[in-house]
Amino acid sequence: MKKALVEFCLIASLAGLFARAASAQPTLLAIGELTSSKAGSYTDLSGLNYDLENSVKATELGGFGSAIAYAGRNTFLALPDRGPNAVSYDSAIDDTVSYINRFHTITMDLEPNNGSGLPFSLTPTLRATSLLWSLSPLVYGTGDGLGVGSGVPPLNNFFLHFFTGRSDNFDPNQNSGNANDARFDTEGMRISNDGLRVYVSDEYGPYVYEFDRILGMRLRSFTMPSSFYVSTLSPMGAVEIADNTSGRVANKGMEGLAITPDGKTLVGIMQNALIQDANEGGAAKNLLRIVTIDIRSGQVTHQYGYLLTTGSGVSEIVALNNTELLVDERDGHGRANGDNAKVKQLFKINLSGAVDISNMDGLTAAANAVPKTLFLDLVQLLTANGISAGDIPAKIEGLAFGSDVKEGKATVHTLWVANDNDFLETVPDANGNQIPNPNQFFVVGFTDQDLGGSKFVPQPIRPLF
Repeated sequence: MKKALVEFCLIASLAGLFARAASAQPTLLAIGELTSSKAGSYTDLSGLNYDLENSVKATELGGFGSAIAYAGRNTFLALPDRGPNAVSYDSAIDDTVSYINRFHTITMDLEPNNGSGLPFSLTPTLRATSLLWSLSPLVYGTGDGLGVGSGVPPLNNFFLHFFTGRSDNFDPNQNSGNANDARFDTEGMRISNDGLRVYVSDEYGPYVYEFDRILGMRLRSFTMPSSFYVSTLSPMGAVEIADNTSGRVANKGMEGLAITPDGKTLVGIMQNALIQDANEGGAAKNLLRIVTIDIRSGQVTHQYGYLLTTGSGVSEIVALNNTELLVDERDGHGRANGDNAKVKQLFKINLSGAVDISNMDGLTAAANAVPKTLFLDLVQLLTANGISAGDIPAKIEGLAFGSDVKEGKATVHTLWVANDNDFLETVPDANGNQIPNPNQFFVVGFTDQDLGGSKFVPQPIRPLF
């Protein structure tokens, strides 16, 4: 009888444990906005004192949820993309302007909320803006035949050659991987473990560059597989797509970038299928290629396949540990698109034992894509916390892990999510009314129990500040 009672209690205990594991799920801890700095409303700290070609101020603070990276303690770096091209200027260069690429240093004060609402309050503060440049000269567009002026930023001098978002800043005699091109559509960012170097991926090349975090100077360029580059270049994305049979799709290059916690490997993911893969049809249309880069040697070591589920592309990738990663798959619906958000999902993948697809055609590679499991549905999480689907940002693009927090007696890991607001301070809603369109940060709490057997290993970054 006593033995039976013990067995019953053990079974009941295990059943309770499994039930809790099945019901465990990430929670929304806080939401914060950053729409101003000590320099003013929607003004960054670059100190630039001129307007861009489309009359937008060169200091416009926006778009910096394209990527976020944890920098230790309560500090993050935030990366805008190629600039305010959502403002009409000139279709011959896809409305791009000579916006100097940059990243922002932000402190995030996450404090327990003793009142009603979410468990924590979040106060982001802009501390610095760092411009990105090359010591060696870069190629800029002259504007000849396009009806626009030169693409050289007015801040350039003999030593400083700044990267910009303007689409005509390239050498037409080289392929899109030419590291001397000034055009740079920054989309992914991570920090080295020593806190001194910043890695940035983009959509134009796709390029992956290493920068000095303090100076903003480019230190290295990593060469991507030649199959990722297009050979015929144009300042108009639609023309590039029409005139190339292989390489990345225009404006859909290397959208996401991760770094493994050991600091040895970069992991980049394309936003969409390469042209040659998509042309095969079938599952290959949804095949996104992942590359791993050995940081020390600078060499690409592997390619892996990822298949889209319901999203139209991938915006980010972040490392849970040295082999497992979260992938941000989304569509373009939500605030700024004038409709309701639908697909904003994070999937977990494991590259350990995955098949290398480097030499495979699209269909074969698609058949060998990495398995994935759903980790988090952001639309479900946010709407469950009273945020309407129409107010969820269309472009959920930045992911980073931050410091653990205490929620009651429990230790909770934090996942930080950011949006790209396209530099638009207001946008029309579904009824045509203008509504605020801020840069936002969503802090999601999760426990080891939420990871389905995976282990979270934080990147040990040495804080500089």
